[in-house]
Amino acid sequence: MIYPLCDHLSSSTWTLWKMQNLDSLQMFKVDLRRQQISQIVEEVQRVVHHLTTEISLQDLRFQAVPYSDTYNGNIKVLAPCQFLVTVPVKGLVGYREAREQRWRYYTLRGTRLPCPLQDPEGLRQWLEAEQFMKSQWQWHEADVNIEGDIVPAKVLQVFRKLVENAIGTCHLSGKVSMLTQLSAVWVAMETSTCQVELELVPTVEIPTVWPEKARWPPCLKRWPSRQRVECIKSFGFALLACSNYHWQQSFLQAEQVLLDQLDEDGGCRRKCFQALRQMKEDVWCPGKRPVITSHHLQTVLFWTCEKYPHPKEWQVFSKAFLRLVRKLHKCVSQHFLKHYFVRKSNLLQHASSGELDTVAQKLALFLKNPQIGLP
Repeated sequence: MIYPLCDHLSSSTWTLWKMQNLDSLQMFKVDLRRQQISQIVEEVQRVVHHLTTEISLQDLRFQAVPYSDTYNGNIKVLAPCQFLVTVPVKGLVGYREAREQRWRYYTLRGTRLPCPLQDPEGLRQWLEAEQFMKSQWQWHEADVNIEGDIVPAKVLQVFRKLVENAIGTCHLSGKVSMLTQLSAVWVAMETSTCQVELELVPTVEIPTVWPEKARWPPCLKRWPSRQRVECIKSFGFALLACSNYHWQQSFLQAEQVLLDQLDEDGGCRRKCFQALRQMKEDVWCPGKRPVITSHHLQTVLFWTCEKYPHPKEWQVFSKAFLRLVRKLHKCVSQHFLKHYFVRKSNLLQHASSGELDTVAQKLALFLKNPQIGLP
């Protein structure tokens, strides 16, 4: 349903009226979404716990993803049908930043290159077994290690076979299937309401250490507070195995702390984020694997909170929501969204230009004439 423009209302009054309706209608849909996602997450984590428990029995380097009655930090909802599942690894303790730079000439097949491999950029980094004070001997084996490096592509090869075997061993073949056309480890899972896709990512959790690449905050900012910054950094980071040679830095736990404590001053930041996510999923960028995910929206929210740190700037939903939409439109139009912690990394660098342009057009239409579309 689209609400028609009333001639007797001024432009500003009409926009406010529409945003008030957007507020109430979208919050109803947000509540409905929360219920549906909660049910799906419940089913997903039961299956993931079952699979990873079996995997941990077959290979001691991998841990089972724990089952949780509340929030599960290992399962990230990127879209209603797309989930990121981080699977912790074991046997790597006492991480230290690498101090010496060296050239790598190896390939995944064991041959030598005439020129060195490209150094990692943005969120990516090498990972050497010697960067840990304690490392199980299995991490030095040739199935995952080349010339001292723990190579993510090799880890994924081992992990993929373990997942395939676990699906059969756990008698889940009718419910879970491998998606083989992808280099990462993806599975499709049938839930009671829909089919969802899960990316299962071996993850090195590094608590209490904040990486040198994450030079955050670069200077004194009003948001978040200095005390909050120190708290967030204390959660450390993680390294995800999701490329060939380089591990990817991840800050899921730190980001969740920021989200959980958004509105301690009584503002509407969380409400705006939920409405933005709902409009993205329903109107601007729907689909099973959307080019814009909840993580992108979350990053837009963090940047906007930093730019507008005062509580008074988050009291009126209509103004705050449109501010978020304008920021999202700018980032999507420019194909550029800086990671909030590692600011030299562009989260849209590898996104489809055509899909981004389509989303930008929809956002531009909305900003020109904010309307409520109920699919």
